[in-house]
Amino acid sequence: MKVVHTIQELRDQLRGQLQVAFVPTMGNLHSAHLSLMKMARQHGDPVVASIFVNPLQFGPNEDFDRYPRTLADDIEKLERERDVYVLFAPDVNEMYPEPQSFQIQPPNDLGGILEGEFRPGFFTGVSTVVLKLFSCVQPRVAVFGKKDYQQLMVVRNMCRQFQLPVEILAHETVRDEDGLALSSRNRYLSADERAEAATLYATLQQMRQRVLQGDYTPQQLEHDASKALGDRGWDVDYFVLRRQRDLLEPTIDEIRAGEPLVILAAAKLGETRLIDNLEV
Repeated sequence: MKVVHTIQELRDQLRGQLQVAFVPTMGNLHSAHLSLMKMARQHGDPVVASIFVNPLQFGPNEDFDRYPRTLADDIEKLERERDVYVLFAPDVNEMYPEPQSFQIQPPNDLGGILEGEFRPGFFTGVSTVVLKLFSCVQPRVAVFGKKDYQQLMVVRNMCRQFQLPVEILAHETVRDEDGLALSSRNRYLSADERAEAATLYATLQQMRQRVLQGDYTPQQLEHDASKALGDRGWDVDYFVLRRQRDLLEPTIDEIRAGEPLVILAAAKLGETRLIDNLEV
């Protein structure tokens, strides 16, 4: 595996490559990341991964400074798996040699709701860095995880509207044995919090089951799920039932007609904010 730190080195390594499969990450790699790279290997050659903790997508009171940075361990994991040909690991000055005054602003009806409401500017930062990484890597396909469901939609819509020649592939959420979605932020959890964290997925499953059994009262479903977590000490940002196609609220008639739905949740357990989702 080649490890490069500059855009020029990256372009030198990829010159003439037309079937690049790309997996952008922020590092601190775990088995979910490695699954994305195995999927990329099935859809392109060579596979390029990036590790970059993007400051544009962190708010002033978020965890940019303490976000886990484990580059040496990440390189060891990637070399052991042997799915990645080039790892692009730039620093902030390489990606942003001057203030990034040109930025991508997602439409408010997608980028300003849910995560966009609770993390203002987050999707502007995500869209801007993804577009910049696509410009550097020029992949044919790129793989994103469904755990970040709204992010996946933002990136797909951005590629469609800008006519970017990149196919966005979605990888199913990878979970621990108790259902907790794998995330680099899980390491922030104490032992007791880690045991409790599985409740988030269990609550998603309960809400999904109620919908499948004919409970077509979204507001009541959302209230019950939020209260169930709140009663256990969670601080819930949102727990909502939305249409898969645009993340807007479904009507009761749409639910009855079998509209594809997704349940999305974000909540803090102690000081750790977890997100998850489940399609219906």
